[in-house]
Amino acid sequence: MAKGDLGEVLAARLLGEMREQRLAAGTHLRSQDLASRLGVSRFPIGQALQILAEKGVLRHERNRGYFVASETQPSADELGLAQDDRIGAAYFRIADDHLRAQLPEQITESELRERYQLTRTELSTVLTRISAEGWAERRAGYGWSFLPVLTTPESLEQTYRLRLALEPAALLEPGYTLAPELIASCRQAEERLLQGAIETDSADALHERGVRFHETIVGASGNPFFLDAIRRLNRIRRLLSYRSMLDRKRYRAQCEEHLAILDSLARRDQDEAAARLRSHLSHTIDNLARIRPLLSARGVAGFDPGAA
Repeated sequence: MAKGDLGEVLAARLLGEMREQRLAAGTHLRSQDLASRLGVSRFPIGQALQILAEKGVLRHERNRGYFVASETQPSADELGLAQDDRIGAAYFRIADDHLRAQLPEQITESELRERYQLTRTELSTVLTRISAEGWAERRAGYGWSFLPVLTTPESLEQTYRLRLALEPAALLEPGYTLAPELIASCRQAEERLLQGAIETDSADALHERGVRFHETIVGASGNPFFLDAIRRLNRIRRLLSYRSMLDRKRYRAQCEEHLAILDSLARRDQDEAAARLRSHLSHTIDNLARIRPLLSARGVAGFDPGAA
């Protein structure tokens, strides 16, 4: 598989998450869960898992799936899996151009290759990701069409108000149970950010960490309709979420609020956890109002959220 192909890019991404979460040996990685969370089909996820198994990071068991082979994993760089910077940079340039209405609704692949100076393979990898995330699709004839996504601060705030109604309610579902190992994994991710990763992580990594936290605690409700709704919202808010990360000062407070929610869940105090989550989302809505100029489609030129 050529360097930069989607399967290898996903393998590097999954390996980074395994190291960040310090997954224990024997942890089962379910392809459907990974595909749903990352917004891609099961095929490239299967490729990524196979790559990691071939490199000894995962163990494959027939008819059971893939499992973490060891508690200590090498880095993506050590395995030669680091994502090609050109692909990541091109993805974010296309995303920002789309947000700023700098791209036509319909465009050919040759036009995209010329505009962003990409090879066919590089462009294919970028477009596969964009298509999986739901903001572009291949046209019946030829070329691609860009689809409506959240492009205004008001629309992003609307998604948070819906989350404000849904997420705390999920924590109050009968039989809500969040496993201790998931609480520990979420806690480690937040503490890592507080130790300095807020400033060094890419926008992509920061977005995925927030998505992972909220989908984890909502998923423990046992009610799949809550989780499905939150996943849909997370996909369509992705591009404006990247733009909001130009201002990272609020992230320390967000991490501390996440940790407080985890404290309540560890004590199995669902009422307190729901109240803290409601307060956390309300604070986020207030913060979005303060950084509205950054979220404006024409508010930032030359935006490169792929950078740390």
